[in-house]
Amino acid sequence: MQHNRAVIFLTASPDPDRKKPLMLEDVLFCPILTWVARKLTADGVERFFAVCGPEYADEVRACLPEGAVVSDRHEELLDFVSGEGRVTVIPRAAVPAERAGEGYVYSADGSALAEGWKRAASIFVQDVDGERGWIGLNSLEDIQSVELHLRDEIVRRHMARGVRFLDPAAVYIDPRVEIGRGTFVLPGTILRGNTRIGENCTLGPNAMVRDCAVGDGTEINASQINESTVGSRTHVGPFAYIRPNSHIGDEVKVGDFVEVKNSTVGDGTKISHLTYVGDSDVGRKVNFGCGTVTTNYDGFKKYRCTIGDSAFIGCNTNLVAPVSVGEGSYIAAGATITKDVPADALAVARVRQENKDGWAARRRRMHGK
Repeated sequence: MQHNRAVIFLTASPDPDRKKPLMLEDVLFCPILTWVARKLTADGVERFFAVCGPEYADEVRACLPEGAVVSDRHEELLDFVSGEGRVTVIPRAAVPAERAGEGYVYSADGSALAEGWKRAASIFVQDVDGERGWIGLNSLEDIQSVELHLRDEIVRRHMARGVRFLDPAAVYIDPRVEIGRGTFVLPGTILRGNTRIGENCTLGPNAMVRDCAVGDGTEINASQINESTVGSRTHVGPFAYIRPNSHIGDEVKVGDFVEVKNSTVGDGTKISHLTYVGDSDVGRKVNFGCGTVTTNYDGFKKYRCTIGDSAFIGCNTNLVAPVSVGEGSYIAAGATITKDVPADALAVARVRQENKDGWAARRRRMHGK
């Protein structure tokens, strides 16, 4: 039976050394309260009341749908439950589980709840219906024991939707994550937060993706991506690090030991190895040579680089921001660029080589070698 109202009690942690309510602890990277809200919303609940003091009110609101009431005032609670219709009550920390039996969570007529709670401060009333599909939690040890069970439930749901896992016991997936059909998840993969993975991707081994959107056919190998977007048919890794607010286009290569931060990278660009791209706007089909650095920070302020389409950046180049590199231009290897480079130009910025014949031999003789 669907009930359009729910009351959630966030009682203090039973551990005397911890003040934080158990309902705000994480299970598979996701606050228990978020698990609860997602389950109740799927069951048709539209209005939420969380019983919680002001200390954790903001954290509680972040887990609940917009418009939820968060208060510890008894009068507001009675007003919320009063009236016709049944109300779902979560009286203690609990997490939804597909195969759990009845208990811990119940529903009751709203008016009966209001009358019962007027007479006593107890959160339990007579004439209630137990709700199936919930596991009660009393401690951090309970969370530890239930986490792997819930991990297996999540993996089974993704498998039923056409996602393949080489080793289902070696991945960890947040309940908020969406994965497209045909994606292959390898061991050591961790998917966290509000992450969306496209179809026919390959994730892992040892990949961590948090709060990201990833397009179709993309491969993420032994790398970390955070709070960013990655396009389709893009290859990331191994050992790449994409930091927040980065936007990687389609058919891009972000190779080994590459770091991208707060940057946009256009379609078809290749950043193959040992490169840092920070605070930059990079065009399409740009080629970064090994060892390129956008030097974006002067110790006080950060500046941006702009790199036009089809630019070719030679190995061991420093781009000292703020600087612009024009479309189709070339930068010679070993350059330190401090001035804008026009489109289709060649920029050479290095000391002229000078060879001193016999210098090394004289030095060895001086030291008796």
